[in-house]
Amino acid sequence: MNADTRLLAHRLAYAGLVPFVLGCLLIWLIGGRDLDQHTFVSLALSGYAGLTISMLGGIHWGLSFARGLPGRQPLVWGTAAMSMGWLGVLMPPYAGLALHGGVLIACYVVDRRVYPQLGAADWLTLRFRLTLVASLSCFLAAAGS
Repeated sequence: MNADTRLLAHRLAYAGLVPFVLGCLLIWLIGGRDLDQHTFVSLALSGYAGLTISMLGGIHWGLSFARGLPGRQPLVWGTAAMSMGWLGVLMPPYAGLALHGGVLIACYVVDRRVYPQLGAADWLTLRFRLTLVASLSCFLAAAGS
């Protein structure tokens, strides 16, 4: 990947944190004053977290296919991550957002072990930073739900 594309990827990745941080802040700012708005923001954040987790699982599929790796592990993990993201969306926000925070951390732990095998180890620093902010946002939002 050339330097311009890499810079764009970093910028877009950091921009992807805006819904996590904004959603968490809104949950706490709205509090219990407006139940409809609180519910909307909680569900929006949960949906975004679920989509993010699904994308993280899909990366394993893509890298596995691109690298022609044998074995089922990347495909199974990718599907498991997607399923856990979906499950979190179905749960009440206080529980679903906590699950999302935990799954985001689990995705990073798996990526830390698997990315070097898939030729993507140089992305782990960025992944750590993104995971830290996204999972913390989910945990704090769950506490405010």
